[in-house]
Amino acid sequence: MYFTSLPDHTNPSFDKQLHFSKFRQCNIIFNALASKSYCEEHVGCLSFKTVLSGEEWYGINNQQKAVRPGQFLILNDDQPYSSRIDTEDKVRSLSVFFRKEFASDVFHDALNNEEILLDNPFHPGRTIPEFFQTLYDIDSTLQQQLMRFISGMDTWGYQVDRVEEDLIFILHYLIRTHQSEIRHVSRVSAVKLSTRKEIYKRLCIAKDLLHSTFMDKPDLIKVSNTSCLSVPQLVRQFRTVFQTTPYQYLTNIRLSQAAELLKRTRMPVNEITLEIGFENTSAFCRAFKAQYGVAPLSFRAAN
Repeated sequence: MYFTSLPDHTNPSFDKQLHFSKFRQCNIIFNALASKSYCEEHVGCLSFKTVLSGEEWYGINNQQKAVRPGQFLILNDDQPYSSRIDTEDKVRSLSVFFRKEFASDVFHDALNNEEILLDNPFHPGRTIPEFFQTLYDIDSTLQQQLMRFISGMDTWGYQVDRVEEDLIFILHYLIRTHQSEIRHVSRVSAVKLSTRKEIYKRLCIAKDLLHSTFMDKPDLIKVSNTSCLSVPQLVRQFRTVFQTTPYQYLTNIRLSQAAELLKRTRMPVNEITLEIGFENTSAFCRAFKAQYGVAPLSFRAAN
């Protein structure tokens, strides 16, 4: 099923039970322009979330995560969550909801060798990996897949066979992402695997908080409290896993956002400084030149 608008959950005629029952029956895609939208907490299925413009917030396990262009979020099957779009400006939201049986068939194919697949081609197990529900960067491979996927639906409409072929490749990408995250878990400094996974989940909470609130100047105390890691443990493990400190990571997020604003807008440098959370323009210009090799206005002219 394919939708180009989000349902109005505040409408008295909205049938919540009927709406969410569809997500267990088929793959569903929302490619919608929306503003001031809210979906209260509910139990979802395995899903892929991104935006092509604007930002959309997701509430997961008492944490708020902002999804912005160039990022995506994976939510696990049976995960309670809420979502909202706060702005009056239109947000282009893209969500893909995977039917459980369809996803498990694809994961069976992705995670087993050809001999096993030949021996058991039509009765795979019903195991779905537990994804880390954190923000990921969209690389060029996924970007091209998503653009072809959206373009195909815009051109041909929702043709089940064609769409499912595209969804298979997206799910294969997600499993490769999961395998990459497992390698990150192995970097955590701890003996037990269960401890490494738990610390990594908390580091992801810290990382997502920095992404979601970079303009609000989150400090180490807030990040520490939110992720339930002491400040020394947070800094030590964050650097071990992500090869940078929380402060350096936050600075890189701000500078990357500044680069996008310089490329996409005519916003003055002093306004960009405030927008991304820097305290003064001189400090921002020095940091930007150190990162990109040129001053902000020269970067804008070149791009």
